[in-house]
Amino acid sequence: MRSLLQRVGACFGWQGDCAEWPWLSLRYAALMQLRATLSAADLSVNTVNTTLAAVRGVLKAGFQLGAYSADEWQRIQAVPNVRGRRVTKGRQLTPREVERLLAACRADDNPLRALRDEVILTVLLYAGLRRTELVRLNVDDFNPRSGLLQIQFGKGNKQRAVSLPNPAKQKLKAWLKQRGAMAGPLFVHVDELPSKQRQKQNCKKPMSAIPSALSAHQVYALLRRRCRQANVALCSPHDLRRTFVSRLLELGVDLNTARQLAGHEHVQTTTLYDRRSDKNQRQAMANFRF
Repeated sequence: MRSLLQRVGACFGWQGDCAEWPWLSLRYAALMQLRATLSAADLSVNTVNTTLAAVRGVLKAGFQLGAYSADEWQRIQAVPNVRGRRVTKGRQLTPREVERLLAACRADDNPLRALRDEVILTVLLYAGLRRTELVRLNVDDFNPRSGLLQIQFGKGNKQRAVSLPNPAKQKLKAWLKQRGAMAGPLFVHVDELPSKQRQKQNCKKPMSAIPSALSAHQVYALLRRRCRQANVALCSPHDLRRTFVSRLLELGVDLNTARQLAGHEHVQTTTLYDRRSDKNQRQAMANFRF
């Protein structure tokens, strides 16, 4: 949200920290000018409307503090959202692409890194996690017996639990066996892991230095690297999330259950991740004849 407000400040030529900007000087005319400027920029409809909503949220605090009259606040609220629709971003990976990505991980000359990367991609595909959720997983968030994965820090600080299918469950158990049982982040830098002998020596007491977690950016870079190695068109971790949702719907899972598994607040958000229509449209045009 802060980045959206920074964009607003740039539109008005404001400098410095957005917390110090003269937000309460904005009136209806300025918001309509902002709407026009954002609409003319190369931004999605959703980004424009989210930015306008962020500004309204700031100005609402001003109204509650008495900075706006009731009439002026009504005019501010009357600034309309932008209408329209853009071609959806992202894509669904094919089963062949998924297998090639996982095979590229297994071909790594470092067995520990090979296993870690394969498990990361498997969890993203089989649980539909956001990369920020993945990097905040801890060892005790996974129950090896039941296969239940607890997401403690979902978007909006919401928690949820996902029961992993058996392929993902077995891969994650294999990673835990290699990683060791010491507390800390689930997915770590492999060069910081202790040797097997050191793990045995420390099995009854906490490690003096817990391996550090991968960052969300490192997960993004990891996937891009594996795409190049597998000769797969570049994709993002969020494309694996789109693949998860689309595959659920292809298998007949109802939309609300897919929403819950993906950790979405609204069903409408889940529909944006459904890439089945893209495939259907391509098939329809492939068979199109006069």
